[in-house]
Amino acid sequence: MNQWWRDRVAYQIYPRSFLDSDGNGIGDLRGIIHKLPYLKELGIGILWLSPVYCSPNDDNGYDISDYRDIHPDFGTMAEMDKLLDLAKKLDIRVVMDLVINHTSDEHEWFKKSRDPESPYRDYYIWRPGRNGRKPNNWTSFFAEDCWEYDEHSGEYYLHLFSKKQPDLNFRNPKVLEEIKDIMRFWLHKGVSGFRCEVINVIFKESLEDGRKRMILTGREHYLTREGTHEILRELRRDVLSRFDCFTVGETVMVTPKTAFDLSDPSRKELDMLFSFEHMDTDAVIVKWFRTRFRPKKFCNVLCKWQTALDWNANYFENHDQPRCVSRFGDDRDYRSESAKMLCVLLLSLRGTPFIYQGQEIGMTNFDFTSMEQIRDVESFNVYRLATRLHFPKAFRWHMIQQSGRDNARTPMQWSPGRNAGFSSGTPWIGINRNYTDINVETQEKNPSSVLAFYQKMIRLRNKTKLLKSGGFRCVKIRRKLFVFERFNESGSITVIISFSKKAVRFRASGKPILSTCDRSEYDGILRPYEAILLQGRVGG
Repeated sequence: MNQWWRDRVAYQIYPRSFLDSDGNGIGDLRGIIHKLPYLKELGIGILWLSPVYCSPNDDNGYDISDYRDIHPDFGTMAEMDKLLDLAKKLDIRVVMDLVINHTSDEHEWFKKSRDPESPYRDYYIWRPGRNGRKPNNWTSFFAEDCWEYDEHSGEYYLHLFSKKQPDLNFRNPKVLEEIKDIMRFWLHKGVSGFRCEVINVIFKESLEDGRKRMILTGREHYLTREGTHEILRELRRDVLSRFDCFTVGETVMVTPKTAFDLSDPSRKELDMLFSFEHMDTDAVIVKWFRTRFRPKKFCNVLCKWQTALDWNANYFENHDQPRCVSRFGDDRDYRSESAKMLCVLLLSLRGTPFIYQGQEIGMTNFDFTSMEQIRDVESFNVYRLATRLHFPKAFRWHMIQQSGRDNARTPMQWSPGRNAGFSSGTPWIGINRNYTDINVETQEKNPSSVLAFYQKMIRLRNKTKLLKSGGFRCVKIRRKLFVFERFNESGSITVIISFSKKAVRFRASGKPILSTCDRSEYDGILRPYEAILLQGRVGG
């Protein structure tokens, strides 16, 4: 089968924050439909849609109450069908989020499972307490206990995430059959695959106590267990192999070895996966304790994964991560330069590049000033925990500013007009005040803008076989310099990336194909935050 996902650039939309068509302050499907030509002009070939399913929105759609219907905030199933049809006409493949580790506690399955005699009881992981305590000592991803007591049932249920996200029990074969039916439903509608949420934690090998850890006590009992591999192979065999589609997994705490096992084509599990190691290089133990960004460490990790896997899902930001220009670049003095540099890096690595909405115009972290402006359940949980641990208020707020998921969830900045052109009503979350300077409309008129550069770089990648499928070789990593080659039997391209605010010298030969400084000759000196692609191998 043609692996078309290797040749295309993907774009993630967080629907709630993309474009509101009806003035209720929440982005919707009609807003996405309206902007499909914009995505086509950008050069996008895959559209990853974060959840639009029915949900009570405890975790903004990742707590699903009905997998076969659209949340009214986003529109109707008819509008979803229209989106799929129009995207197909523009040759844009649509990928849906597949969230199967858990459902919402308002899903019919869970509501029925609260009856101990119900056939749905075994759809979830229910256990009695243990000598007046919870069933085991596990902790959750959301900085809270992962067992919730249900008065109606007289037992506890497991939730590795929010208490409103009960974990499904994949030891029950009926659960897996339900998931297969859900996947077939969407594939028959015309989606081209799934981004699989926290897919490597879905199988709980046992419920024994875990070794006490600073984060995720109990993870040795569910993290990338053999049962998960068996489930993925079954989904591939019974469902995915019968459609022209692909899967990309969100995989937590994977090593190159476990990632290889999950994505090795011969094993027939995932087609590719998102790893997190490069996104953890500026953190100590957990993402909430940030340390200074060190480009050398970051690039060493990128190199490690480029060589460990045949094919990577490359990304620098998403709905769960801060904005990359604020994190890995300079969003004050060199915002445009560092945004363009990160664009070259992302689109020159071997693998499928994933761009997150607003990344292509250099959107920055939020400029909120208090917890009253936050909407993210994870941030609230962490802030409460930090308060109980007596962290100073200023430090607690600094943690949220640096790492909170709302950094990437502020509305897309379309214009310098009211509400950044996102909505005619009151947006569900605040808009960054820099929208008057950073927006699509303004950048579309500027041939030197970040948006114009993204369009140029995507066009170059889309037409250059060497960048799409060539091999990767790391050439040099210095403190703030990264040099690598993309090559095949017919030639090579040298990519030189500077993370420095000062001029950097590096001797290389070759004619510039593309430069963030728009130059036709390379003189061995890189300007601040410059990236350049040279035709030919490194010289000297």
